[in-house]
Amino acid sequence: MIEQPQVALVFGARNLGRALVEGLLASSWSVAAAARSDATLDVVRELGALAIRADVTDPASVEAALDETARAYGSVGLVVNAAAAYGGDRTGAFAGGPLAEASEQAFEDWAVAPARSAFAFLKGSARFLVAQGQPATAIQVTGGSSRRAMPGRGLWAAGSFGVRALTNAAALELREQGIHVALLIVDAGIQPMSGPPRPGVPLEALADPQRLAEAVLFLAGQGARAATHELQVTPLAERWVP
Repeated sequence: MIEQPQVALVFGARNLGRALVEGLLASSWSVAAAARSDATLDVVRELGALAIRADVTDPASVEAALDETARAYGSVGLVVNAAAAYGGDRTGAFAGGPLAEASEQAFEDWAVAPARSAFAFLKGSARFLVAQGQPATAIQVTGGSSRRAMPGRGLWAAGSFGVRALTNAAALELREQGIHVALLIVDAGIQPMSGPPRPGVPLEALADPQRLAEAVLFLAGQGARAATHELQVTPLAERWVP
């Protein structure tokens, strides 16, 4: 297998995305990061990466961001969707709430939005990477709800199940073309890069974003004879369900 170019595009740079950008830069990768907000793009520039305004829910925007990265650095070897995948303002019940009480808007925000984001990311990435014609890795990040439903979180699970199915399909469709597609399942909350940890959650039960960035680098460094299509990360202090 031809070695992949060490050029990466990361969608999202607020928490896990930021840790990933920092980790890639520290490992001598050329890095671009895409986001919609000026504040996040400013962070990207401060970190020393190429800032690209893009919308990960739009396949054409995803493909355009990859084109811009390639124009700046050459062939792209890694693309990661670490952007938050919720819709709306999330003012209702977390994860949508019980089905009997959930609104249609909650369904759009928690079930439809994550699947739409993964579809756009995978579609845009597949079109670019196939046309590029070189080995590359595409990584979609999701949560533990992609593995199981929980009371009050059915809508979130529906969206996460969709993310997992789309990513699995992309892996099957692209693996014979030398494109490694993987799903990183973070089965825990993620420790904020700045500020206090989540209220009521022990720090030990939160995933370390820097260690998650290392997991992404592990996936990106795999060869054709040892490709992982799903990697689940669960802190030892968090409940683990086989």
